[in-house]
Amino acid sequence: MLYFSRWKTIGVWAVVLLGLLFAAPNLFSQSVLDKLPDWLPKKQMTLGLDLQGGSHILLKIDQNDLIKDRLNTSRDEIRTLLRDAKIGYTGLSGSGRVVQVRIRDTNQVDAAKEALKSLTAPVSSGLFSGGSVTEMTLDEPEPGLLRFTMTDAGIQYRTSTALAQSIEVVGRRVNELGTTEPIVQRQGNDRILVQVPGLQDPKRLKDILGQTAKLTFQMVDSSMPVQDAINGRPPAGSTVMYSKDDPPVPYLIENRVIVSGENLVDAQATFDSRTNEPVVSFRFDGKGATRFGQATQQNVGKLFAIILDNHVISAPQIREPILGGTGQISGNFTPQSANDLAVLLRAGALPATLTVIEERTVGPGLGQDSIQAGKMSAIVGSVLVVAFMVGAYGFLGWLANLALLANVAMIVAVLSLVGATLTLPGIAGIVLTMGMAVDSNVLIYERIREERRDGRSVLQAFDLGFQRALATILDSNITTLIAAAVLFFLGSGPVRGFAVTLAVGILTTIFTAFTLTRWLSAEWLRRRRPKEVPKGYFRLVPEITSIPFMRVRLQVFIVSILLCVASVGLLATKGLNFGIDFTGGTLIEVRAKSGTVDVGDIRQRLSAAGVGETQVQGFGDKSDALIRIGAVTDTGEGEGDAVVKKAQDSLASDYDIRRTELVGPTVSGELAWAAIIGVLAAMGGILIYVWVRFEWQFAIGSIVATINDITLTLGFLVVTQLQFDLSTVAAILTIVGYSLNDTVVIYDRVRENLRRFKKMPLGQLLDLSDNEMLARTTMTSVTTFLALLSLFLLGGEVIRSFVASMLFGVFIGTFSSIFIAAPVLILFHLRPTTQKEMVEQERAAHQLPVK
Repeated sequence: MLYFSRWKTIGVWAVVLLGLLFAAPNLFSQSVLDKLPDWLPKKQMTLGLDLQGGSHILLKIDQNDLIKDRLNTSRDEIRTLLRDAKIGYTGLSGSGRVVQVRIRDTNQVDAAKEALKSLTAPVSSGLFSGGSVTEMTLDEPEPGLLRFTMTDAGIQYRTSTALAQSIEVVGRRVNELGTTEPIVQRQGNDRILVQVPGLQDPKRLKDILGQTAKLTFQMVDSSMPVQDAINGRPPAGSTVMYSKDDPPVPYLIENRVIVSGENLVDAQATFDSRTNEPVVSFRFDGKGATRFGQATQQNVGKLFAIILDNHVISAPQIREPILGGTGQISGNFTPQSANDLAVLLRAGALPATLTVIEERTVGPGLGQDSIQAGKMSAIVGSVLVVAFMVGAYGFLGWLANLALLANVAMIVAVLSLVGATLTLPGIAGIVLTMGMAVDSNVLIYERIREERRDGRSVLQAFDLGFQRALATILDSNITTLIAAAVLFFLGSGPVRGFAVTLAVGILTTIFTAFTLTRWLSAEWLRRRRPKEVPKGYFRLVPEITSIPFMRVRLQVFIVSILLCVASVGLLATKGLNFGIDFTGGTLIEVRAKSGTVDVGDIRQRLSAAGVGETQVQGFGDKSDALIRIGAVTDTGEGEGDAVVKKAQDSLASDYDIRRTELVGPTVSGELAWAAIIGVLAAMGGILIYVWVRFEWQFAIGSIVATINDITLTLGFLVVTQLQFDLSTVAAILTIVGYSLNDTVVIYDRVRENLRRFKKMPLGQLLDLSDNEMLARTTMTSVTTFLALLSLFLLGGEVIRSFVASMLFGVFIGTFSSIFIAAPVLILFHLRPTTQKEMVEQERAAHQLPVK
């Protein structure tokens, strides 16, 4: 294990140096990197929205809009096809998913079915999906009545097509804003995720994304006064529409569309040369120019309306034919609103309305504070871990710290290369990895000391220490890797960032422990030829202990069961302090522009603005406050925007809005299910792995210990009333991985001792295994605890509940590995515990008769 060929040495150091090289750009500003030669790596980690500010918006396509549009199109198509076929009809109407028409002459029903067969003809469902979809089915409930019904498959096809089109339109709109590296991607079957880092005006983004931007040019109906149409009934083929003025101005508009926005090829915000007012100049394609020219020729002197999303922008008079295919839209525009309208028109109309169902906005000030808090906690955590390792292991601690430095550099390098987004929980993942990374070195060093105590030479102790620790390190880290994988696939946003960082950290930790640390140790042994294994300056646990853990197992079981029952009782009665991720609603973090925050003043302002169901509390330092607003309704997810605007407007004069999160009830329900499934999936995956690697009793023991950890952690969250949100779920899943990491390490020693001491009673063997691993368990827990403590004290209020859960989890995970996981093996009879049982098993194995 300690021999390295020249090529292996070159390979190890090449990987380490590449890691340092690709991590280095993150230490410099972009201006410095621009001056460096092009052949040097320049790629930096992308900062998440919580670190640089920006907006995260989840949009949902309105399926009812699509159904309504499809019914209107089908109705118009039926009218046109029957007229072309000269077939008389009546009662053409549509509602829900059904369009029906009655054929006057029953002798023409077959001809009508033939004329309308295009409505029920299958349509291609796409190149990659294959096959076709029938959008409508036809039935004849009574003679002469034809009923067309939209199919579920047809609706799904329309939704999928509209979603793809919407993603293109949204992408064009976001890019038109000039933002850097926006993310627009599909999420699920009917949603679009939009992330725009560094955006200073999230409201403007929502306004631009929320508008359907269906532009039409239609004639104003002058056949009757508009007020008469409002009081009575509009003429057939006309509709009353209103402008966006205050108060709105009504117009009687002909339903016939002259030209639509689909015929626009360009739109720009300009100024009217006569009035110097902001206007939007547009240009049609050839088809649109022809139709617009014909309409203006035939209607000189009449009014025509420019309509955007069923609202009249302006209704100018046609003074002369407009034949050039260009024109301008005037109204009460500001330069920005004119530019926004031009952006919408250039990007094109959305096929259906998009509703904001989740919004998370972070101001740049809070992002900068988070970066500073993350840096400080990482530095302090690093210093504590480095100092502890040197104090515990002396010179070997310095080797472990060199490996730790390379480990962190490789994590940063990998995250930079793959373009991963670094979030605040991601920084927490790096700090946590630093605490857990030394676990591999602790395992190796403790094993080296153990081999030396057993009489091996220094060289043999090092060789066997690395060799025998390999399987344990792999087993323990794979369990944590399973939890990280579940976090990634079922999590979202910052939770995924934490999962990626944790997974990368596990892989780099295994590499550095078995290559770099081993190479450094081998080189030191070759050059120095030491006579003894280096010692540290202190020991937390004596070299040899004989604590009778199994003697108190029943008492510990009883206490643990009572605590679990109490936790379940508290969950049922008091309940968790759910965050908006699970309850829906709005969270706003504000900072007073001067002085300390006045909670009473904030409540009064919100109440005066008509914002109900609010909770206001201090947050972080004395100038910060956190506002929670309950979900507006159970149905209108888009209504939350108006409430948020009221709240922000009422506070804007004296408070800076640092963070806004809005989660609709639909999303909150889905997140709750995803959290439950995530925990169950992680436990299931780890159960299978432990079962395959060990025996079924080990798998049951690990799950019992894990359930104990989760239950007690939930009880801790109920007692402390820390906020329970997605980051807390991430903490619980990490606790699962950490606890099982510890459990598997002990189980690995139990398995080894089962082979070494075949006749030792199980209780005695478990005590031996626990005592042999006590030093490692204690050392790992302390290093992880130190890293988390720096995060808790310096990482900021945003991740405090996350880190507090982790701190408790480290303690309870260590406890359960020793006092729960190991004794469970006795309960399930992994090996007979009495001399009589051992004799009976020995006879059965040799097929001897029992006397």
